[in-house]
Amino acid sequence: MSAAPVRPASWLSQPHHDGSGRYVSNLNPRLGDEVDVLVRVPLECEVTHVHVRTSPDGEQQFTRAKLVKATETDAWWRATLTCHNPVTKYRFLLAGGPTKYAWLNGTGVHLRDVPDASDFRLVAHDAPPPAWAQGSVVYQIFPDRFARSKAADTRVLPEWAVAADWDDPVVTSEPAVSRQIFGGDLDGITEHLDHLESLGVDVVYMTPFFPARSNHRYDASSFEAIDPLLGGDAALRRLTKAAHARGMKVMGDFTTNHTGDAHEWFLAATGPDGRQRPERDYYIWEKGTYVAWLGVPSLPKLNHLNAALRQRIFEEPSGVVRKWLGRSGGLDGWRVDVANMTGRWRETDVNHDVARQMRTSMGRRFPDALLVGEHFHDYTVDMPGDGWHGVMNYAGFCKPTWTWLRKETKDPRFLGAAIPVPLLDAGAVVETMRDFTSRIAWQSLVHSFNLIGSHDVPRIRTLVGPLGVEPAAALLLTFPSMPMLTYGDEIGMEGTFGEDGRRPMPWDESTWDTRTLEVYRGLIAARRGSTALRQGGLRWVHAEGDAIVFLRETLDEVALVHVARAAHAPVTIDARHLAGIETGRAAYGPVVEIVDGAVTLEASHPGARIWTWKPTDGGPRHRRRRGN
Repeated sequence: MSAAPVRPASWLSQPHHDGSGRYVSNLNPRLGDEVDVLVRVPLECEVTHVHVRTSPDGEQQFTRAKLVKATETDAWWRATLTCHNPVTKYRFLLAGGPTKYAWLNGTGVHLRDVPDASDFRLVAHDAPPPAWAQGSVVYQIFPDRFARSKAADTRVLPEWAVAADWDDPVVTSEPAVSRQIFGGDLDGITEHLDHLESLGVDVVYMTPFFPARSNHRYDASSFEAIDPLLGGDAALRRLTKAAHARGMKVMGDFTTNHTGDAHEWFLAATGPDGRQRPERDYYIWEKGTYVAWLGVPSLPKLNHLNAALRQRIFEEPSGVVRKWLGRSGGLDGWRVDVANMTGRWRETDVNHDVARQMRTSMGRRFPDALLVGEHFHDYTVDMPGDGWHGVMNYAGFCKPTWTWLRKETKDPRFLGAAIPVPLLDAGAVVETMRDFTSRIAWQSLVHSFNLIGSHDVPRIRTLVGPLGVEPAAALLLTFPSMPMLTYGDEIGMEGTFGEDGRRPMPWDESTWDTRTLEVYRGLIAARRGSTALRQGGLRWVHAEGDAIVFLRETLDEVALVHVARAAHAPVTIDARHLAGIETGRAAYGPVVEIVDGAVTLEASHPGARIWTWKPTDGGPRHRRRRGN
């Protein structure tokens, strides 16, 4: 069989750098540390000089890079940067060859001057992300809908609740949409940890579990205890203890932006002596009444200009953040609801201050705790690197994935968008992803929750159809991030929008889509078995029409990921740029065809493949430096 003609691999023929450990000697530097950065320059670029431009204290500075190694295909250049400021932005200036002048930043090579927004970043902040988080697979659970323990049968529902049997349909209209209770509880989750373990999950993330007057519990009435409907404080401790025994972490969900109108603070603020109570200033008041989140009366907005409020939330041992990370709950981190709106109202904007304080407080007492903020649109300006460790990556991953994979017959509107999301080809999708990832620090990217769905949006199975699940899950589980799937995605649960997707988990396995379950188990197993997929950098290879191809690289392993949304013409890559690929193995999906120095990737239907190998290109190792 003869190989197809080798087409130029344009991205593999361009200089490359990313913020991963393959190219950066210290991912968690401190102020004053020296950090080595490497750049790989293919020999065909004919580059003769490399400089690194930084801007300490706001003034540009150039550091000359040294050629430290040349292989058969690449020249490797190294420069040493000093973390003089908490954020050190840098880019590479390349000289020589046909272009004579080119910049390399997070979006690639440019033959013209470009703004600093997409420069690479070193961040030297206190409370770095915990080591356990990188590469972890996160499983989101809506407590009322995941599993019921026997104890749930003995609990009396409050007056506001509408009781439902586990097999009842979900009510998706007012007034019962938020009041329908199926009786899932924390002990039910504990009893089904074996399912999560068999799936390969590392982190259990639960939406709120504090007392409230809704099934979603984002209208908390107290932060002092766990909702008795879910089993109370003891049930949370049983869950975290059981999860930890299996090597899993557990994260909670806390709303810094608002409470419920039945919260004890709000009741004190609005009681007969409310104007004299300190809790009065915990909330924002305007024109004689309180400000509510998005105008929803049951969700009064917190006033983070009030130092006492922030002391009570973040600093006090009995405050919500510290209490439930400690012995009272055993949590390993927090996801922050409505993080992007916290501390913002009209002329007030203390959002960054609140995020920094929460991270600092957590890191001071619980250095292994993770902090992730919810953000639905452009989060890059809110991610300077010293607040949330990461975000829920809707804008930079979820939405672009939808625009590539959604069924044309669907009409999805993304979280209140005025018109449906478009259907785009791979090039536009990767350009979007690259744009977002270039504007934050690498450490922020890999500690963000990438997702293809959640309890707030349509189910991925409904959005892309049965055949689209594999490419969607493949992108999710191979991209740099902490991939998050929503309970039931792995068995093919459906839902046309957020509330419709919050159906009870069916535990009758005869109803499960076993093919979908095999896809998720196979992809998670591939991720867990590959250092490159968990910790490697990101190097794009191909993005056209129906095919996306990229590499995840560490010094000792490379993973090639090929995702197809449909059958497509062969993608052919020069194997010179993939040294050692012929010695590799299929970690997931079909084998890779390598003939006469060409790698050919074909697809006859939607799907994915992962091919891993030990590289033989002999790139340099990092020197040991202070702070490494």
